[in-house]
Amino acid sequence: KNWFLVALCGAIVLAKVAPWIGAKGGPLAPEVTVKYGAVGLIFLLSGISLKPRQFASAVANVRVHGLVQSLTFVGAPLVAKVCVAPVLRRTPLDPWLCEGLLVVACMPPPVSSAVILTKAAGGNEAAAIFNAAFGSALGVVVTPLLLVALVDSATQATVGLSRIFVE
Repeated sequence: KNWFLVALCGAIVLAKVAPWIGAKGGPLAPEVTVKYGAVGLIFLLSGISLKPRQFASAVANVRVHGLVQSLTFVGAPLVAKVCVAPVLRRTPLDPWLCEGLLVVACMPPPVSSAVILTKAAGGNEAAAIFNAAFGSALGVVVTPLLLVALVDSATQATVGLSRIFVE
C-alpha cells in the first residue's frame, strides 16, 4: 500500500551509502536517464493507465485547473514574498537564500513529482497529468514575468524582459 514511501526511503538510503551510482557520469547516467527517460516514462505509464474518457473529463474541469494554476503561480509566490522571505531575511542566513526561495516559488512544480504524488495519494491522476503539462507550458511565460515583478530590484540583473524570452 505504501510502496512509494518505502521506495523513496530506500532510494535515500542507497544515495547515502553509494552516491557514485547516481552521480554525473556514474552508471545510472542521470544527465541522460533522468532528464529524458524518467519524465517520459512517467507520462507514458500514466497515459497508458488512463482511459480517454477520464482524461477528457479531467481536461474539461476548468475550475480545478484554475485553482491549481492560481495556487501555483499566484499563491506560492505571494506566500514566499509576503510571509516566508521577510522572516528569513531577519535571520543570519545568506540573503541569496531568500531570493532563491522566491525563484523556486515562482516555478511550476516538477512534472514527475506532481503526477506520482497525486497518484500515490489516490487523487485525480488525469487532472494531475493535465495540470503538470499545462503548468510547465504556462511556466515558460509566467515564471519570468513573476520573477521580474517579485524579485527585489537591488538583486535583479539589468536584463530586458524581451531578452529573457529570447534567451
